[in-house]
Amino acid sequence: MVAKKFIHQLTVPTPFAVGDTHIYLLKGDTLSLVDAGVRTEAAWDALVAQLKEVGYKPNEIEQVILTHHHPDHTGLIDRFEQAQNIVGHENVNPWLTRDDDYFNHFEDFYYDYFDINGVPRHFRSYLGKLRAQLDWAGKGRLTIRIDEGDYLPGHPEFKVIETKGHAQSHLSFLGEDGTFIGGDHLLQHISPNPIMEPPKIGEKERPKPLLQYRANLEKCFSLDINIVLPGHGEIFSNVKEIIPQRFAKQESRANKVLGLLKEYAQTPFQLCEQIFPRQYETQIDLTMSEIIGQLDYLEDIGLVTKTIEDGVLFYHAN
Repeated sequence: MVAKKFIHQLTVPTPFAVGDTHIYLLKGDTLSLVDAGVRTEAAWDALVAQLKEVGYKPNEIEQVILTHHHPDHTGLIDRFEQAQNIVGHENVNPWLTRDDDYFNHFEDFYYDYFDINGVPRHFRSYLGKLRAQLDWAGKGRLTIRIDEGDYLPGHPEFKVIETKGHAQSHLSFLGEDGTFIGGDHLLQHISPNPIMEPPKIGEKERPKPLLQYRANLEKCFSLDINIVLPGHGEIFSNVKEIIPQRFAKQESRANKVLGLLKEYAQTPFQLCEQIFPRQYETQIDLTMSEIIGQLDYLEDIGLVTKTIEDGVLFYHAN
């Protein structure tokens, strides 16, 4: 006998600028949560209260499925003691296990990344905050790895869609009825940051998150998505309107970058100072990720080239 299926949206607060995070309770052959909020007592209390409202207790949750590794989506995974499985992309695991080799690799990458992109040395203090983010994140270990084309364990009506860009671990889940559980990939009110991450250990070429994000937006445009259950913000259904808006916004920003490069060749950091004059000093990681993403896009379509001078990248308009 197939279990009755339903989805409930549960909303918990975060201490971050993005605001509240949504968690989804899935009832099928298994009782699952998609994502797990942030690691605070306020989030836990809100989640427990909302589970009670729909007739469940935390010890009845059988598995947790993760859209990606960011702390506002993994924080409470270790509070569900009866959950037998933690499910997600393999790239989530180093964050859940606090893998020192991975974080040393991450920090080494960012030292080189900052240097070659012309970021002044005093911004290296940001790297000291990297592991502090883990205070908000959950601890655990994946028991089931999923990727593009798989089906959610316990919920075979949901197909796994790879949606890298915002994170190298990002997955979304498309139901047979067109319900799309999208994490941070598709949001109604904002476009997620294409955050820079290092290549896998042993590989040399870094990811190009904005190009990944754009490719996965195109993929989503071709899917039969009827309604989006996002990680933040309102539920929405006008996917065919939202995706072109995201492309237009990205291309508008890329044109600003190109306009600056038509004046003279510049480093990514010089561009960052001009495009994000109020944000770059406090959000150097996010703003540089955005600039590098735009440069990757402009290079991909043949509008810029780059050279290295004294170990620093300079981009030139073609």
